[in-house]
Amino acid sequence: MNPRTGIDIRHSTCPHDCPSACALDVEVIDRSTIGRVRGSKRQTYTAGVVCAKVARYAERIHHPDRLTFPMRRSGPKGSGQFVRISWDEALDEIAARFNAAEAEFGAEAVWPYYYAGTMGLVMRDGINRLANVKKYSRFYSTICSNIAWSGYAAGTGKVAGVDPREMAKSDLVVIWGTNPVSTQVNVMTHAARARKERGARIAAIDIYDNETMKQADIRIILRPGTDGAFACGVMHVLFREGYADRAYLDRYTDCPDELEAHLGTRTPEWASEICGVPVAEIEAFARAVGETKRSFFRLGYGFTRSRNGAAQMHAALCIPAVTGAWQYEGGGAFFNNGAIFGFDKTLIEGLDSLDPTTRVLDQSKIGRILTGDTEALCGGPPVKAMLIQNTNPMTVAPEQALVRAGFSREDLFVAVHEQFMTETAQMADLVLPATMFLEHDDLYYGGGHQHISVGTRLVDPPGECRSNHEVLQGLATRLGVRHPAFEMTPREVIDATLKKSGRGTIEELEADLWRDLQPEFRTAHFLDGFGHADGKFHFRADWTNIKVPRQLKFGPWQQMPSLPDHWAVTEEIDDEHPFRLATSPARSFLNTTFNETPSSREREGAPSVLIHPADAAAIEVEEGDIVTLGNKRGETKLMAKLDGGLRRGVLIAESVFPNSAHKGGIGINVLTSADSVAPHGGAAFHDNKVWIRKALPAPAKRD
Repeated sequence: MNPRTGIDIRHSTCPHDCPSACALDVEVIDRSTIGRVRGSKRQTYTAGVVCAKVARYAERIHHPDRLTFPMRRSGPKGSGQFVRISWDEALDEIAARFNAAEAEFGAEAVWPYYYAGTMGLVMRDGINRLANVKKYSRFYSTICSNIAWSGYAAGTGKVAGVDPREMAKSDLVVIWGTNPVSTQVNVMTHAARARKERGARIAAIDIYDNETMKQADIRIILRPGTDGAFACGVMHVLFREGYADRAYLDRYTDCPDELEAHLGTRTPEWASEICGVPVAEIEAFARAVGETKRSFFRLGYGFTRSRNGAAQMHAALCIPAVTGAWQYEGGGAFFNNGAIFGFDKTLIEGLDSLDPTTRVLDQSKIGRILTGDTEALCGGPPVKAMLIQNTNPMTVAPEQALVRAGFSREDLFVAVHEQFMTETAQMADLVLPATMFLEHDDLYYGGGHQHISVGTRLVDPPGECRSNHEVLQGLATRLGVRHPAFEMTPREVIDATLKKSGRGTIEELEADLWRDLQPEFRTAHFLDGFGHADGKFHFRADWTNIKVPRQLKFGPWQQMPSLPDHWAVTEEIDDEHPFRLATSPARSFLNTTFNETPSSREREGAPSVLIHPADAAAIEVEEGDIVTLGNKRGETKLMAKLDGGLRRGVLIAESVFPNSAHKGGIGINVLTSADSVAPHGGAAFHDNKVWIRKALPAPAKRD
């Protein structure tokens, strides 16, 4: 209870697709109403700070446009014409359509599709239980993390690292491939503390002068897809000028002499030609790292948006191994703590019912799959029926022209379980109203830190909203399938999962609020050996055998460089497409979550693209002009913003706006590709060649 206001303060965890998984203090006004949401000071990573999006969560949970009852489509697909129906009618129809598809084409014709609209384990991953029990087509998650996970694990042997709170004890915090001011605000909390308390410097390495870059002491702006070249140029200087820690290298790494010889030709001059960073800046950064033992490399998800991202992540990760920074408190590297949690998800996902012969369909290739691409369908039957939870593929998936064509099929049945009438819901045959995280129970962990928690139901959902778990229970009954988890409440599933994982009971975790699982110092810094069988950090990456959750091989993985290098496999510009486009995250959106929130839409304005003033002048584009961007995949329109904080030939479109926000109704992901990325799949959202031309002049200014 807040003694000043008399409002009840309850605790939860932010469930949205962000590594921070912030600990929250929530004002609960009554059984159906919340007030302000704040970051909790009782959890040491969140440390009382939360992003502005979530701080305004009352605006979202009490939004007048929330879906509150089931609906059936009454007009053409995409028309937005629906009529109200009952839950029994909706679930009966879904079960009947799933059974019809299975009877005609086999169980694999049904594809449950989901993603990270919630990161709660019960509500996100429970849909896999239905797929596994029914032998429906399985879901291969590729849109977000595979590429960077693979690159990191190639070096360390597992996806874990230094306690991220140690950024506050560093003397140089290197923020590389992430814009945490916009996407992981707590990173800046600990980096800023290091600056204030220790006089530490903050270095930012990215492809444009974003909000994090503006707060940095050292700013490195790369051409997209060239991080590996920059890293090699830096390591060349470290060896050349005596900053390499020979004793550490001999004890903890696999082939330091081979690496040094390999880097002999990867000079700063060589790197500069590729990455666009002046030689003097490469050498100055290398010296800053070499002279600062407590250098903390906070590596981000930007690496997972490029065709060569895994190799780039690995190259960047090699730098603190060369300097031996892992030995020191406040030194080393961190990307994600996925390997430390150890949850047994058998009950949640129905892994005891999994048939490994059932085909696995690539999330990123949904456009190709729904338009009948034989390779994307793994040679199997067409997808004829879908249940979609926690994601909005009509806006976020690559190759939007194919996605739209696929969802427009009259022979495809789609049920969408959602909180708002998203662009995917508009294409559905049935729309079901979903709860938000404060309206159900779930289990959370923070990939960006080391805590686990239970988020309990704090308020009642509006109208007839049901949780993901409840929908799956209703379908299981109608489909005639049995599994213990379908008979349990979310709290019972959480409790059983915790016990099976050796994490105690739900009551014990609730009493802890946010349980800290941080490994002790020597383990986190790999001082007793890295995660590979030989205990060494691997400069020589074995791309055939990486310890990551998703092991399927995709893309040209056989061609990947074993030693750190620039791997020239990105979508390169040509005469017809002279610009590189990256679709970096917008500060007030999280993918398409918060698109519907008025304050977020007001802060972001209209879809826009950043272009260097010299490039704009060359094509006679001025500030505020509407421009068309295009490539072989399609075209979209945005407003031009002139910005000198990026390399010539580079365009940045901070996204993801609804398609409808763009003039012509076609969004940015019409330009992005679903090509497979090595070694384990992914979507190269920041790796696109495009052309740009003026479509409409800027509106005349009023006097």
